[in-house]
Amino acid sequence: MKGRKVGVWMVGAFGSIASALVIGALSMRKGMTGSRGMVTGNERFSGIGLPDVEQMEFGGCDIRRGRLKTAAREVLTTTGISESVDLDRIDEDLTRIERFIHGGTLRNCGDAIACLCAEPSGPTSTIRHEIAAILGHLRDFQDQLKLDEVVVVNLASTEPMLEMGELHNDLQAFEAQLDLDSSPAIRASTIYAYAAIAGGYPYVNFTPSNGALFPAMVQFAEAKGVPVMGNDGKTGETLVKSALAPMFACRDLEVLSWEGFNILGNMDGRILDNPENRESKIKTKDKVLSHILGYSPHARVHIDYVPSLADQKTAWDFIHFRGFLGARMSLQFLWQGFDSLLAAPLVLDLVRFADLAKRRGESGLMKHLACFFKDPLGVNEHRLYEQFRMLQDYADQIN
Repeated sequence: MKGRKVGVWMVGAFGSIASALVIGALSMRKGMTGSRGMVTGNERFSGIGLPDVEQMEFGGCDIRRGRLKTAAREVLTTTGISESVDLDRIDEDLTRIERFIHGGTLRNCGDAIACLCAEPSGPTSTIRHEIAAILGHLRDFQDQLKLDEVVVVNLASTEPMLEMGELHNDLQAFEAQLDLDSSPAIRASTIYAYAAIAGGYPYVNFTPSNGALFPAMVQFAEAKGVPVMGNDGKTGETLVKSALAPMFACRDLEVLSWEGFNILGNMDGRILDNPENRESKIKTKDKVLSHILGYSPHARVHIDYVPSLADQKTAWDFIHFRGFLGARMSLQFLWQGFDSLLAAPLVLDLVRFADLAKRRGESGLMKHLACFFKDPLGVNEHRLYEQFRMLQDYADQIN
């Protein structure tokens, strides 16, 4: 929508995905690049009132100290696209954005994430104070830049899996936990999501961290009239799975085993090298096949940290299947891509759709955005084409 200013408040603002999406948006504003890789670049979505990427403003938080310029330069270098983006032309913009990047919270993040912080001493204030601080930063960001809306996107490192209890299903029981500062049921992702929803800001969980949008939090979003969605952006191996697995079902070919081997070397890979954090990621990746095929073949996902790969993520999948007369055959594919450059345009898409949903008075889960996630909340459909049809139907209703 022309003239509408939307803020993007990024949790994990110095990370590679956040840096890539800022570089991309600023480059589009300066006319240095187009919208290739963005779903909303498709003409089908041009007439539904999405906000312009060129009008977006950026801020956020990070547990690390740093400079956005340094993070941006690293992304350009590791992805090999430094020749296509003139960093000097967006230098002033990066400096201005840094004013709106604040410290985050380490509450119950686990040792792997805590080690990233310059002062990993854990929470030094109450849960309520941490929520108030995040909410204060969000409101200040909106007020100072005179933004029509702010969308909060969690791009932080994957937290260890949170065991869901009754309090995560009941809003009243959950909110009582906010007054218990030693509660293990409250994670950093919980605080970011609660602060966003309390302030009336749309929230997107692009991470696998399940401490953000459990049932009680979704109830809270519905009560506050706030659209939310997650979990775990679908950018690589799982994207291919969700497109390829329906082929076996359509041809009545029995998948006997589907083995996936992933190697990556960025901050995401470093954190996922920790077994507790890796479990969260694998759980979201594991759900797709059984939902699509209707049965559970032998399927394992392996994730290994290879520092020299930097942002280059490589996935090799081996699919063993049975066909006519019991013949056993196989298919293999190799997926190589830059993690941040695959994810960043999707985040911009999600921000545009979240702003639209808020203006339309929608609240709770934005189920039509299922095609963007490995584990789309509230959606049992995992076939990519059918998920994309849900998004198309949503756009057609508006048109």
